[in-house]
Amino acid sequence: MSKLAFIDEKLNELKEQGVYRTLPINYGPCTNVINLNGKEVINLSSNNYLGLANHPRVKKASQDAIEKYGVGAGSVRTIVGNQDLLEILEDLLAEFKHEEAVMCFQSGLNCNIGTIQAITDKGDLIISDALNHASIIDGVRLSKADRAVYKHNDMEDLERILKEKRHDYNNVLIITDGVFSMDGDLAPLPEIVKLAKTYKALTYVDDAHGSGVLGKSGRGTVDHFKLHGEIDFIVGTLSKAIGVVGGYVATKKNVKEWLLHRARPLLFSTALPPAATAATIESVKILMETESYTEKLWENANYFKQALKAFGFNIGISETPITPVMIGEEAKTMAFSKALLEEGVFVSGIVFPTVAKGKGRCRVMISASHTKEDLDKAIAAFERVGKKLDVI
Repeated sequence: MSKLAFIDEKLNELKEQGVYRTLPINYGPCTNVINLNGKEVINLSSNNYLGLANHPRVKKASQDAIEKYGVGAGSVRTIVGNQDLLEILEDLLAEFKHEEAVMCFQSGLNCNIGTIQAITDKGDLIISDALNHASIIDGVRLSKADRAVYKHNDMEDLERILKEKRHDYNNVLIITDGVFSMDGDLAPLPEIVKLAKTYKALTYVDDAHGSGVLGKSGRGTVDHFKLHGEIDFIVGTLSKAIGVVGGYVATKKNVKEWLLHRARPLLFSTALPPAATAATIESVKILMETESYTEKLWENANYFKQALKAFGFNIGISETPITPVMIGEEAKTMAFSKALLEEGVFVSGIVFPTVAKGKGRCRVMISASHTKEDLDKAIAAFERVGKKLDVI
């Protein structure tokens, strides 16, 4: 027997549970309609909220950067230094976010696993929402601080932990997603800030799904709740609404200086490539020029949600363009996703361990790039599949 036979056993278990998957192949750009496995389908699975991943201005900026800078950054930024593009991007993001300073990372995940361990230490306490993203959970695990978890968006439970534990620690860091990616609901940031002030705690918001979506021109949940200057660490992504790749933390200048000395992804991994950096600069400039992209995103999202609600689909508690179509059982969720694809609509099924067992859903990600025709075709497909599989 092969010494890796245990892997085959685990894969067979997935197949028996009906959740084994093979990844489809997209033969073109990630847009509203994509060529998936050689067939044109409506794409409702992308985080490309504003359609900027294929925007002519963004592509041109990337191409120009390759001609000037080449394709790679060359090394870790603490060894080879910053290219001027990275300096421009961080200054621009700080202006966009109305914060003192920004530090860019190679991804949103790197941002969380690098920042959390750098700003906390033994003798500190991290208090994390129960439904925080996996990258936050991994970042917390890498920290030497103690940890506690409060019930999802439950401010009474958060205050209970603060009352019980605050006096035992040096610093206390409250961490939450701004928008929760599986359900599309918002963190109650004003209440979290109020508790943080009362108990002298620090606040950390991962706004990956709020960036480019909420607030003026997509400045995020902090702008949405008018809390500029009230959140100590604001994490954003450059890989979703911005349409490129990377992550960043908006914070104070002294924190930026500290991260350059202690955030491990910055110390041990090559910096963002010039093409990505230049493309991101152009995307942010577009957002600063107009709100038309975010307005179109919300127009499309509201149209789609209202139609699915009218058919009787359960779309959960979403307050954002994220639209989870709740199915429940894992195998049925995957069957629903497969049936939609046969109808020409690509929506990934989300099952355990990404969400709790029995909470499977097809998570629809609406984009500003979708046309009304795209949405109407998708809505009709949902109705047909929903009736066929007894979901509605």
